[in-house]
Amino acid sequence: MTLGAIDAWAQPANGRTRELMPEVVRLFEKSGTAHLLDRRLTPEQTVAEMDKAGVDKLMLAAWCRPEGWVYGNDEIAEFTRAFPERFVGVATVDLGKPVAAVRELERAVTELGCKALRIVPWLWKLPPNHRLYYPLYVKCIELDIPFCTQVGHTGPLMPSETGRPVPYLDEVALDFPELRIVAGHIGHPWTDEMIGVAWKHDNIYIDTSAYLPRYYPAQLLQFMRTYGQDKVMFGSNFPQLPLDRCMAQVAELDLAPAVREKFLRGNAARVFKL
Repeated sequence: MTLGAIDAWAQPANGRTRELMPEVVRLFEKSGTAHLLDRRLTPEQTVAEMDKAGVDKLMLAAWCRPEGWVYGNDEIAEFTRAFPERFVGVATVDLGKPVAAVRELERAVTELGCKALRIVPWLWKLPPNHRLYYPLYVKCIELDIPFCTQVGHTGPLMPSETGRPVPYLDEVALDFPELRIVAGHIGHPWTDEMIGVAWKHDNIYIDTSAYLPRYYPAQLLQFMRTYGQDKVMFGSNFPQLPLDRCMAQVAELDLAPAVREKFLRGNAARVFKL
């Protein structure tokens, strides 16, 4: 398979998910990938997985939660420094420390080379229209990077309310029309809300992470093939879902060549300015 895909949502396989993210164990089990939970992959081994699947670039995200760091921005930078053409850093911050968070975001972008900010609202039990996010949105605009977040229900056993596209992302996009927003995990069971918000706002995009392509909702596929073909980008949520399995199922979607190129590569390259 020819290299070319950009995976918009992934994490390092550091072998510590069970210890640091116990809520996520259930998600791996329900995905049939519990055997991957304890796997630790070096940058070289991760690139080998990408090559096998036909993934050109992996957007690796740092994670922070109220209890502490899961993957630090410097840990992500170890990957991007080792293979700058293959890994793209996605920063995160400690949302509970707003001033330090803005400083850390600036450091992660200007010193470590990160290309986006991601905050997962269910980790903090705070929706993205909460006041603690707003200084970070201003900084994202100043740094010209997208803000990435999670939409839809939570696979882990945590409250899902923070993942509603309406009203939360709708309000953020109204307040910050210059902020590029990438909403990961499709938005199910509010898929129609997510499509509606992406259609309404020029600055909102969807990534398909955490869902195998054969389970993409029919309305999302219709959106991708028609008026939303510039709005949806491929994501895996690696290591939850294996890259080769995701890419093999993308090939089964019967997308027109131009739509497939935008979905697998073009939209992410444009939005993240890669």
